[in-house]
Amino acid sequence: MWGDKDKSKEGPGFGQEFYTFLGKGVDFKGKAQFEGTVRVDGNFEGEITIDDTLIIGETAFIKGTITGGTIVSSGRIEGVITANKKIQLLKPAVLIGDVHTPTFAMEEGVYFQGECDMGVAPKVDMNSEDRVLSNGQAKISSAKESTKVASEPLSLK
Repeated sequence: MWGDKDKSKEGPGFGQEFYTFLGKGVDFKGKAQFEGTVRVDGNFEGEITIDDTLIIGETAFIKGTITGGTIVSSGRIEGVITANKKIQLLKPAVLIGDVHTPTFAMEEGVYFQGECDMGVAPKVDMNSEDRVLSNGQAKISSAKESTKVASEPLSLK
């Protein structure tokens, strides 16, 4: 009964995944380094480094630098975020700062002010007919040609 040591423990904090939780009302200043999945619902000022997933709840306020794998936020962040997998902002998140990540997703209703760097642009091969100059010249010239053809008088036989 109580002495069964062979029972497998399941649930948050047991097994292969570890969860850390900084609850609402917790204020933390300084540097924190985490392994596994972390959820923050309180206030944090400083540097957060995490190797896996950081979940930022609606009541959370983070001011500083965040570096991690995946960052999911519905709270308020002021600072620089770097994620080597992805950053996802859920309503009603507020992010004032810069983002560095290969994948960035943002729901409607999120406030984002800053710069987003998603790394080197992927190479795209296109046929010469499909290329459009950055100023739009190629598209305009082909549009003019089709306008010329359409504006020629029609002969009725």
